Amino acid sequence: MPAPRNAKTASNKLPWSGRAAAVDNAQAEKEENSQAKRSPSSPQGAPKKRSAFGDITNAHKSRQITGKKETAKAAPKRAPKGLAVLGVVKNNETNLRKPPSRIPLEPAQATEADCTAKKGPGEVVEESPSSELVAQEVLPIEDIDKALLADPYASAEYAKDIFAYMREREEKFVLPDYMENQPDITRDMRAILVDWMVEVQENFELTHETLYLAVKLLDHYLVKVTTMRDKLQLIGSTAILIASKFEERCPPCVDDFLYICDDAYKREELLAMEIGILRTLQFDINIPIAYRFLRRFAKCAHATMETLTLARFICELTLQEYDFVQERASRLAASCLLLALKMKNLSGWSPTLEHYSGYEAQELPPLVKRLNFLLTYRHDERLKAVRSKYSHRVFFEVAKMTPMDMLKLEEALQT
Repeated sequence: MPAPRNAKTASNKLPWSGRAAAVDNAQAEKEENSQAKRSPSSPQGAPKKRSAFGDITNAHKSRQITGKKETAKAAPKRAPKGLAVLGVVKNNETNLRKPPSRIPLEPAQATEADCTAKKGPGEVVEESPSSELVAQEVLPIEDIDKALLADPYASAEYAKDIFAYMREREEKFVLPDYMENQPDITRDMRAILVDWMVEVQENFELTHETLYLAVKLLDHYLVKVTTMRDKLQLIGSTAILIASKFEERCPPCVDDFLYICDDAYKREELLAMEIGILRTLQFDINIPIAYRFLRRFAKCAHATMETLTLARFICELTLQEYDFVQERASRLAASCLLLALKMKNLSGWSPTLEHYSGYEAQELPPLVKRLNFLLTYRHDERLKAVRSKYSHRVFFEVAKMTPMDMLKLEEALQT
């Protein structure tokens, strides 16, 4: 049996900014390093195995004992370093609570013709009151890339073009309702598979971009290929392998995925599935994901790491929910951030956010309400990976935060 991949420590892996993520602030990369590369449930012995999805209904029973052991683990020692960086961030939530600056326009000088009314000869010239010019409020749009122009690694001069290109590409990857064409798999099976994929991302200490892209590859493959349930885990693990090769500097090897699947599949099957997925998708796997848009939008809002982590938690919960697969990545990211801002009692959708996201404030409330409903009511006991992950103090324990009341959220969205 091949040696587990957990021998590699977080200190050996440099933070990966990603392709489109290179335009984001290098400081944000350092802040999220403690989250992306060292998760609270990373293995101290070996990655957790799970057999193929023949026992899909009781997939979590074998993990109850190991789950208790993991909750007793101490937090990673490197976590305070990530938290200490928050003191450096000057544009924080305190700034968000301040009212926007008002820049009144200077009234134009009234001419003599405006101030007087000339009459005929011998008549008195009467002065008429000048018309009052109402000062207009001008909310300037901030250039969020200006501060990074001197950093050659940030590619700030290309940021707007890159994200505009991603917005165009996401229209090509809109997912249809494909579950009707899958006779042997269900929404619940897909949700359990994605829950397992989150565990793999933690165990192998992969970036969140890898997880989001792997779920996208899974969905786009299921759109085109009818699959049996006994091959579902093979597709999920292969999707992570492909996404790792695309996103990671040091991706896991094939033997690692065979091990994590409890040797339920052979090497030849995994390699054949990799070729099958790539050919089915025509090797076009640069799919826009919500995680990249979310980081960009949070930068526009000057959100702290705690607020951004709350938005990430909401966004990651949607990966398991089939009802959200048809949403565009940018709209989903914008709605998750807006809900997080409202939950933290911060300002709403600013002109800067509207400019860089492309969404106006009135376009987001319907999806924001659905996300809040997901937080409040829809909680499957079989799906524990995401909530357990974000309940750790490395992630500010955002999963323990009380969701907003629906009526209060309705009022907050109107302000």
